[in-house]
Amino acid sequence: MPNRSNAKRTRQHDGMASDTASSFPEVPTSWQPFLDDVLRSAPLRELAAFLREERARHTVYPPAEDVFNALRFTPYDRASVLILGQDPYHGPRQAHGLAFSVRPGVRPPPSLVNIFKELRDDVGVTPPKHGYLRAWAEQGVLLLNAVLTVRAGEPNSHAGRGWEDFTDAVIRALDDKEERVVFVLWGAYARKKKKLVTNARHVVVESAHPSPLSATKFFGSKPFSQVNAALQEVGRPSIDWSLPTTVEED
Repeated sequence: MPNRSNAKRTRQHDGMASDTASSFPEVPTSWQPFLDDVLRSAPLRELAAFLREERARHTVYPPAEDVFNALRFTPYDRASVLILGQDPYHGPRQAHGLAFSVRPGVRPPPSLVNIFKELRDDVGVTPPKHGYLRAWAEQGVLLLNAVLTVRAGEPNSHAGRGWEDFTDAVIRALDDKEERVVFVLWGAYARKKKKLVTNARHVVVESAHPSPLSATKFFGSKPFSQVNAALQEVGRPSIDWSLPTTVEED
């Protein structure tokens, strides 16, 4: 069950208490106690209004029903690893609410191809032909983007609109957990979030981003074995990084 004292500490971090209704009631129930204040805050109300206008005028990814899939597939109590991305893929049918993941039947983008190369070199896992990472999420790997939506064809188009307040609150909620969490931060943008990890029981694994622009420094960083070593050190279940060879749509 969610630790209510942790939820209280998270709300104190956010400092945004309000009596207004949640701007995003569709946030999965396991996370709501820890995100209540930010969901009722002015920045999130403004974000909700912005998204209504954006979806009325433009194509926005992922579809509304997929925006919170990271929290849906990885309930709060199960979360033991965070892999933080920046914002969703902005091409057709790619984004479905999990950072770095793409829908079944969609070719893995270059960053994910590089992640798979490191996966093979680090822990000997042969990657599948698809790029659907739900199997990781269901084991407790929270695949979270810092910004959860994007306008089609326009990367970072929803940055600075309020999502960062929400996802920072998610990171703080993880930091408040009694059990160890491993935070995987790839690239300069993600590494700036390291300041939100304040409890010594947690572990941060950081490196260059797997993008082709920086992949030479990403290769050899061994994030997958580092994650499992950190979990095993405190008796937490390790992650099976293998992925099914065939998958179906959500």
